[in-house]
Amino acid sequence: MIKFYGFPLSGHSHRVELMLNLLDIPFENILVDLMKGEHKTPEFLAKNAFGSVPVLEDGDVTLADSNAIITYLAKKYGGGKWLSNDPVKAAEVEEWLAIAAGKIAFGPAAARLVTVFGASLDHEGAKAVADALFAVMDDHLADRKFLTGNEATIADVAGYSYIAHAPEGGVSLDPYPNIRTWLNNIKALDGFVPMVETNAGLVA
Repeated sequence: MIKFYGFPLSGHSHRVELMLNLLDIPFENILVDLMKGEHKTPEFLAKNAFGSVPVLEDGDVTLADSNAIITYLAKKYGGGKWLSNDPVKAAEVEEWLAIAAGKIAFGPAAARLVTVFGASLDHEGAKAVADALFAVMDDHLADRKFLTGNEATIADVAGYSYIAHAPEGGVSLDPYPNIRTWLNNIKALDGFVPMVETNAGLVA
């Protein structure tokens, strides 16, 4: 059985948990308590030398990057539904995965790190990155249900967690109706599971 090592308040962990559930894959959910430093133990560092969650073990395969993990799961278990073999459509997905690792990480994810975990980051700068990103995304989503069209892909899985929880970082979603509709479209997918909410930022 697949082993999934994660932390409930981690959006990166939630990406993988969401993908596993959307694919209806049985897995063992193993808590790595970041607050207790369990991600820095020798046992965990043997699985991921960077000491971060998530980590996924599937037989002899061990992966430690959330976007790499959801790509792997989609290709191995998704039957072509979540990541197309068409070069153009696959490239569109990759573009959004890069945005998830870039603007989403430095925008809404970073803002939430400040309010939820007390990280020493530029909170106002992160909120500005988030708002600039959301303005572009809201326009992009005006004529489609999901990021690359009218079918959900791993691009949506990669983007969902930190954007849905942006208000916890002090970033309002009120100005972005198309993003809110997109989030609801993801919530309506069979197998959707939410990420744990916190009382921080705008929801405090």
